[in-house]
Amino acid sequence: MSERLPAHLEVSSLIRLAESNGGFAMVLHKGERDAGTILIISMFRGADMRLFERMPQLDGTRPFVLTKNQDIEKPREFDDYIARRRSQDPDIWVLEVDIDDPERFIALLPK
Repeated sequence: MSERLPAHLEVSSLIRLAESNGGFAMVLHKGERDAGTILIISMFRGADMRLFERMPQLDGTRPFVLTKNQDIEKPREFDDYIARRRSQDPDIWVLEVDIDDPERFIALLPK
């Protein structure tokens, strides 16, 4: 049996963690209930969007790693990237988190 938490439970816990830290979180796309990949779009007051995704490491951990920053000059590029990811993997979860100090929030997440 895998020690990995089912994706829907992990997403629920991420939403609760964001809300308990004064933020707001919303599922933009539901993926596969048990094993879907989770993407987190973090921001503060709707600006400075960053995309984090779990990345397996050599030591067996799976921390959330920054994979994309929104370019203020090309805001559409960020949305297009997420749309491409969703088309490549229909099982993917996309969670949007608006919270003060998004880096601190990501650092709180289990590896």
